[in-house]
Amino acid sequence: MHLKSLTLRGFKSFASTTNLVFEPGITCVVGPNGSGKSNVVDALAWVMGEQGAKSLRGGKMEDVIFAGTSGRAPLGRAEVVLTIDNSDGALPIDFTEVTISRTMFRTGGSEYAINGSPARLLDVQDLLSDSGIGREMHVIVGQGQLDSILQATPEIRRGFIEEAAGVLKHRKRKEKAQRKLEATATNLNRLSDLLGEIRRQLKPLSRQAEVARKAAVVQADLRDARARLLADDLVAASASLASDLEAEAELKQRRLRLEADLVQAREAEQAAEVAARDALPELTAAQETWYALAGLAERVASTASIAGERLRNAGNVGTEDRPGRDPEAIEREAAEVRRAEEALQAEVSEKADALAAATAARTAAEAAHAEAEKQYAAQQRAIADRREGLARLAGEVNTLRSRAEAAGAEIERLTAARAEADARAETARHQFANLETRLAGLSAGESGLDAAYEVAEAEVETATAALEQLRSAERAAAAERGAAAARAEALALGLERRDGSAALLAAGDRLDGLLGSVAALISVPAGAEVAVATALGAAADAVAVTGLDAAVAAFDHLKAEDLGRAGLLLGGEVAPDTASWPELPGGATYAAHMVECAATLRPAIERLLFKVAVVDDLDQGRALVAKLPEVTAVTRDGDLLSAWYAAGGSSAKPSLLEVQVALDEANQRLGAAQAETERLRFAIAEAEHVLAAARQSSDAALARLHESDAEHAALAEEAGEANQVVRSAQAEAGRLAAAAQNAAAARDQALANLGELESRLELASAQTEVSEADPTERDHCADRARASRSAEMDARLALRTVEERARALAGRAESLTRAAEAERAARAKAAARREQLRREAEVAGAVQVAAEWLADRISASREAADAERTRAQERRNEAEAALTAARQRGRELARSFESLVDTVHADELARAQQQMKIDSIAEKALTELGLEPETLVAEYGPEVPVPVLVDADGRPLGEDDPRPDPVPYVRAEQEKRLRAAERDLAVLGKVNPLALEEFDALSERHTFLAEQLTDLRKTRDDLTDIIADVDARVQEVFATAYADVEKAFEESFARLFPGGEGRLVLTEPGEWLTTGVEVEARPPGKKVKRLSLLSGGERSLVAVAFLVALFKARPSPFYILDEVEAALDDTNLGRLLEIYEELRENSQLLVITHQKRTMEIADALYGVTMRSDGVSAVISQRLRED
Repeated sequence: MHLKSLTLRGFKSFASTTNLVFEPGITCVVGPNGSGKSNVVDALAWVMGEQGAKSLRGGKMEDVIFAGTSGRAPLGRAEVVLTIDNSDGALPIDFTEVTISRTMFRTGGSEYAINGSPARLLDVQDLLSDSGIGREMHVIVGQGQLDSILQATPEIRRGFIEEAAGVLKHRKRKEKAQRKLEATATNLNRLSDLLGEIRRQLKPLSRQAEVARKAAVVQADLRDARARLLADDLVAASASLASDLEAEAELKQRRLRLEADLVQAREAEQAAEVAARDALPELTAAQETWYALAGLAERVASTASIAGERLRNAGNVGTEDRPGRDPEAIEREAAEVRRAEEALQAEVSEKADALAAATAARTAAEAAHAEAEKQYAAQQRAIADRREGLARLAGEVNTLRSRAEAAGAEIERLTAARAEADARAETARHQFANLETRLAGLSAGESGLDAAYEVAEAEVETATAALEQLRSAERAAAAERGAAAARAEALALGLERRDGSAALLAAGDRLDGLLGSVAALISVPAGAEVAVATALGAAADAVAVTGLDAAVAAFDHLKAEDLGRAGLLLGGEVAPDTASWPELPGGATYAAHMVECAATLRPAIERLLFKVAVVDDLDQGRALVAKLPEVTAVTRDGDLLSAWYAAGGSSAKPSLLEVQVALDEANQRLGAAQAETERLRFAIAEAEHVLAAARQSSDAALARLHESDAEHAALAEEAGEANQVVRSAQAEAGRLAAAAQNAAAARDQALANLGELESRLELASAQTEVSEADPTERDHCADRARASRSAEMDARLALRTVEERARALAGRAESLTRAAEAERAARAKAAARREQLRREAEVAGAVQVAAEWLADRISASREAADAERTRAQERRNEAEAALTAARQRGRELARSFESLVDTVHADELARAQQQMKIDSIAEKALTELGLEPETLVAEYGPEVPVPVLVDADGRPLGEDDPRPDPVPYVRAEQEKRLRAAERDLAVLGKVNPLALEEFDALSERHTFLAEQLTDLRKTRDDLTDIIADVDARVQEVFATAYADVEKAFEESFARLFPGGEGRLVLTEPGEWLTTGVEVEARPPGKKVKRLSLLSGGERSLVAVAFLVALFKARPSPFYILDEVEAALDDTNLGRLLEIYEELRENSQLLVITHQKRTMEIADALYGVTMRSDGVSAVISQRLRED
């Protein structure tokens, strides 16, 4: 078996399809750094199932896809195809050539294929595992992995040996079996818990099922009684509805007669309304005539009053003129205002001319000021240009002077830095010497750390074992507590009463004198419960009361509520004289002396147990009765013997007293289990604290051990850094000396240039005289411009003042002229008004005479109209009286009719209610009983006999019991039967109607789970056997492989380190399943064995020796080595190449190298180069021909 070819498409730097053909022997892959050689190794590891992105030198798995370059776009997937020659059948597959391919998409998906068929990662690993290629990939040694082999833990080194020996498939089988075993254990625990829970549920559920059976009989009795009562109600309601329908016909006849009388009354009322309506127009006409005459009289009186008023107004008007100003005086004032207005207009024209002259002067002054400002600015710019030339030359001089000073400062800095570098080199030399001394003495302090760590680990194991024992005890205590709680709950349910005693105990808050259950009020020694219960008989289940009155009250309550019967134990009676009882022989004790109770119950208990003795067995009881005939003997098993009566046998049902004692014991067990659980919890907490302290001590010891190793490595690293500091400081001193010479040369050149520029600056300063520009003319023009603007403003203000005065007088003359004309018009209007009033006075006098004559005529007409109105009103009143009488008759008939209608409606409502009651009964029967009304009456009517469902004691009749004859229906008996059934159902309490089905289903599930539990236990045993077989096989294979690797390591170490000593050491000798592998190496001429004290080259050689030992002890078909000889010198390289030659005989080697000597032994060469576009390319050369 060997690798035949490798094809890469889009994998890392191999963007294009690249095919590498391998042949048996040694194949070297060479090329410059960064060309992509190691990507070939990554491709081989990746296609064989590598899952770690860091192992492939990436951050995430998608990094294996070609990411693109500046000249080539990134690809969307990477694919690697590996072809293996399987002609020798090393791989467990029926092909002489096996092709494994893996494709990674940028979306994150990954695909495997074997010979073109899709496969899983597990399939690829299983295919390669028998060839020694496992998850650790020990056949692939990448860059930097040599040192990681030595830094690995002993367990990881063990993994290398296991992988080379082919233990991986056994490990996988064991891991798979362990996972199944863990799952089986989990399922077993869950199933055990589930079965325990189901068992706990079965007990109360069985009681619920029994209650459900009883409830079914009670509910049947309840349904029958309820159906018969509903049928009786339905028959009675139907009969009442029929009688109401017969009375409805008579009411209809009375209604018809009243309707006819009411029609006649309404016709008479309509005739009276017509007569009243006919009399209304005559009355209205008479009233309108009277009202019209009254209005006319008022208008005539008003007209006479107005005429008199006008006569008085005409007499009051005088002949004097209207007061006001004289129109001629107003016209003279208007002429004066016009003359003043003309004078103001002339002044406005004069002021406007002055403003125009001031504006022209201001414009000329501003133009002169702008010209002067321009000339002054031109002079300033010319002076600035001359100054700029001098400043530029002075700046160049300052620049050269600064440069020369900076060069001098740089020379001083470089000189100081050189001295500092020399001092730093000297300090580093001393530090290196000190570190070598500390490294030599550090190994002496590590002797006690290993022992301390072992002691701490032993303490951790001891604390862990103690904690596990406490947890097991805590689980057992918790199980005991659960069992005690379940037993107490079941016993408490058994104490619940179902007869009249339970009803009395429930009514304890309403009845005086109830003390409680006798079983709860007395206590007996352990083992005597059955004997005392037998002696007490029915009294053991009785209820204790204070006395006779309380007993009578209790019986009254039971009878009133029909709650059944109950036995009562009365307290307070005088106790019998127990001193006169005969003395008992040994082994016998009076039962009364064994009972502990309250003082009020002691007399009753002693009477019940009168001369009753408790003995151990029947023989002792027979002897006692024969000796003392008046004494009754009762055994501890419950057998009773006396001279006149005996009772005994066996009974599966315990008495209430026994149940009460058992309940007390269960509660005591529950309390003890609870206390034990709490104690164990505290102990577990303390053990966890001890374990944490032990682990902390172990971690501290391990940390100190690691700290010692880290300190040793840190000191070695510091020594290397100190040596590097010496070399770098010396190199820096040389660089600083050269820089100081360059700075001196630059300073000399700057000083020479500075002298020349300073001479030019002195000459330019002496030849150039710079004067300032004269601003006198500019300022003079500015003053003139300001004065012109002020004069213009004054002229403008004067013009505006005169214009305001002119506007104020502009309309005054016209206003005065209009006022004179208005005064003349008003005087003419007053004269015309006086003439009009005189003429109106003449007309008013004539009107007043005519109005007095007309008023007399209207008064006579009003008297005649008033008489006619009175006669019409009388006729109207007579018609209204007749209409009122007719309406009263109609109302009386309407009230009678409404009363009759109300009666009819009330009857109809009663019938509707009766019908609703019938419908309600029918709906109730259909809803609650599922019976139609006809079926209800036919099967449960009052005439149907009532079947008997229970016997005389109230127990339900069974299928085999004789059926009594039915009894006639009596409503009172059925109501009593209904109440009794409801009471019995209430006494049963909450009934689970599905309890029977649930009990059957849960029982069936319990049986099924019990079978599953048996199967799981068998599976657990089988898996345990498999794991034991695998462990035995792993021990055998690993022990053989370790012996071979140990021997091969000693040989390879001796070849690579002539005169040295190296060996492999087991961390736990004899423990082949868990032991790790340590490497001890002592190069020739050295005493150290710790790997951390070796140099880099020595560490690489030790790692190579370990790998070569693996390769020789358990050869693999091929090995891939990536620059493993990079850190070796020429001598050690030659030794390694000899080993390569030996490995070539049995295995194929693919070597990534830069060493020429390694290339010389190769059978074929592949050259890898990186093109300018960032893509790797491959060329090949065969060096040897077969």
